[in-house]
Amino acid sequence: MNRSLPLLVLLALASCHSRVSAPAPPQEAAVTVEQAPDNGNQSLQRTIESEGFSSKGSIQAVTEVPVYSRISEQIVSFDIELGQRIRKGEVVVRLSRSMLEDKIARGKAELEKAEYQYQAILMGQGYKRSQLDEAPDEIKRQARINSGYNTALASLKLLEHELECCTITAPISGAVSRLGATLYSAATPGVPLFYIVDTEHLKVCFDVLENELHKFQKGTPIQVISVAYPSEIHKAEVSAVSPVVESSGMVRLEATLQPHPHLMPGMTAIVTKPEV
Repeated sequence: MNRSLPLLVLLALASCHSRVSAPAPPQEAAVTVEQAPDNGNQSLQRTIESEGFSSKGSIQAVTEVPVYSRISEQIVSFDIELGQRIRKGEVVVRLSRSMLEDKIARGKAELEKAEYQYQAILMGQGYKRSQLDEAPDEIKRQARINSGYNTALASLKLLEHELECCTITAPISGAVSRLGATLYSAATPGVPLFYIVDTEHLKVCFDVLENELHKFQKGTPIQVISVAYPSEIHKAEVSAVSPVVESSGMVRLEATLQPHPHLMPGMTAIVTKPEV
């Protein structure tokens, strides 16, 4: 018997087994991708692509005013919050009045004493009490100086003025942008209590290339789109052009914006200029 025959049979059986038991390659699973809704960025991109010019800019306030105290007193009323809307002339801060009221009471007493001394000086020169007003102006002036009347009167007026400064009003209408003081802290002259930004007068600042400067001048209409609200297009007009070309070849421009509830200082914006 040929001994190689069993070996051939075994090899054939092994080959058949491997063909039957080998697993089929797995089929790729179907992947479903949900389309993201258009959140405004796509429309913003389409707007930029359709315009002849676009530049990244920043929305800024034309005016931001610090609110100061003219005297050093403790803050007893400070109902101010960040972002709070304030009207011009509205009382925003009150300072303690007790110490000044005591000083005013003493000042009035000093003035009365000085006035008595003034009358005594004139009567000492021969004028009767009912005739003091008839004394020559130079004599009355010297009497006021020697009696201390002028000094006492000036001190009293200064204290009364400081008492009026205990009530602080808003210099402009706008919104509170920064806080620098707290309730019951000490108000210090020269240190801002807080800042008010004029949200009714906004501008957008942006840069253009030197070779594009000829497209812009004062009054040139542009369009402004804030990154926060890309579906809204705001109209503006160029209000200022820098007279200096920066080393980077850019020129700074400013444009006046109409106020809008969605526009705030510090926002990033895209400035476009439609082709005419």
